[in-house]
Amino acid sequence: MIALALMLTMSADFEYIRAGNAQDVVTKTQPGYALLGGGGDVTPAFEYLIRKSGGGDFLVLRATGSDAYNPYVQKIGGANSAATLILKTREASSDPAVLDKVRKAEAIFFAGGDQWNYVSRWKDTPLHKAIQERIDAGVPVGGTSAGLAILGEYLFSAEFDTVQTPEALADPFFKKVTVATGFLKIPNLRGLITDSHFMARKRMGRLLVFLARMPVKNPRGLGIDEATAVLLEPDGKASVVGKGSAWFFRATRKPQVVEAGKPLEMSGVDVYQIDAKGAFDLKSWKGTGGVAQKAAAANGELQLR
Repeated sequence: MIALALMLTMSADFEYIRAGNAQDVVTKTQPGYALLGGGGDVTPAFEYLIRKSGGGDFLVLRATGSDAYNPYVQKIGGANSAATLILKTREASSDPAVLDKVRKAEAIFFAGGDQWNYVSRWKDTPLHKAIQERIDAGVPVGGTSAGLAILGEYLFSAEFDTVQTPEALADPFFKKVTVATGFLKIPNLRGLITDSHFMARKRMGRLLVFLARMPVKNPRGLGIDEATAVLLEPDGKASVVGKGSAWFFRATRKPQVVEAGKPLEMSGVDVYQIDAKGAFDLKSWKGTGGVAQKAAAANGELQLR
């Protein structure tokens, strides 16, 4: 007989709500990464994570909000349990009960919200280490919106709130343009920064600014539209599910001007756009079934051709 789970723990620092089988299982997992652009959940992306988990325990991590993903994951089916950890304080990131739940998860999903909560409360904590250990062990992971932002090697931390394309292009060192690193290490996302709600919130220009601020050769970016997900395999092969597109950016030369108080001057940025009909290989950085374009910034304006 399967024991149904209820809320197990609630404290000033965190809440843990579990639905489904109260007993943990240990399954054989396969690595895989579901990158969602926000603005609506993409059921095939969750099916992908559940399948990669081997039907194990599905864990949602968030800083605010509710356990709304639990019934959604249960309705999809196939997971032993669906649980949510709402981590309200940095102290929660050292709590043995929290760490135990993360270490027993066969799939981890980062919800939307404010990525600065994740960075400020999780980075360089035992929780941070436990998440990375699960990634390294081949547990599938995913994230949407703020949860997507933290998946790349580089990330827009939103420490001083969000930033809009016009203000970022006008001054790449504007206070709100906060590009950080040193968080998660996911294969094929090294040297890469992500962005969500991509076309709906006109974020292409600010992604160019993020690339200009990254201290690596040929920095890469990935913008994902709302109600859209990129499913990334360990071999670098990526496909798209959902309603919109994914946009793969790579800077081929250094910016001409990237200085405080001056508009970004940047050219030579390759862009490849795919939807569900296309595919992209992050290792070779080549796509099929999509549209190749060039992006640039000049006089504080985005150029795309």
